[in-house]
Amino acid sequence: MNTCYENMEKMFNRVDLPFPDYKIEIFSDGYEEYEKCLKEYYSETCINYGQIIKIRENGKLIGKKRRIVFGDPDLDSIDTINVENSNGIFRERIGRLVRKTKCYSKVKRKLESALELFQFYWNFMNEFKDKKTPAMLEGLINCPISWQTFLYTTIKYA
Repeated sequence: MNTCYENMEKMFNRVDLPFPDYKIEIFSDGYEEYEKCLKEYYSETCINYGQIIKIRENGKLIGKKRRIVFGDPDLDSIDTINVENSNGIFRERIGRLVRKTKCYSKVKRKLESALELFQFYWNFMNEFKDKKTPAMLEGLINCPISWQTFLYTTIKYA
């Protein structure tokens, strides 16, 4: 439950405040804590929230049920595929996230540091479309950042 509130706090501080005419759209699995957290941070009139609940039988996925919790999201758009894809990429590339491994993180801050380092690499170094990084596609930088630059550049704050 604490993780849910920690994540909600981070999202609240990083995302523009929604309004009834400018709603935030969030989709999740059927974990009930998300609904409680969302209600504490946002007015129901300012959010479109839907859940996709996986139906399993004998450990196998046999279907998915979409439900609108509040707001008016398009029922067909309720999905968690993007976050599931990201989680898969993280598990493939960060040994600390692989299930049942000796590499698991024993200290939360070290796990957070590994995730932050990977996210920096993924957004500022890893080239995708037309030899551009996600940060270049967003207009944040004009060329990929090298490991040399990352490791040896001193940032001076004004």
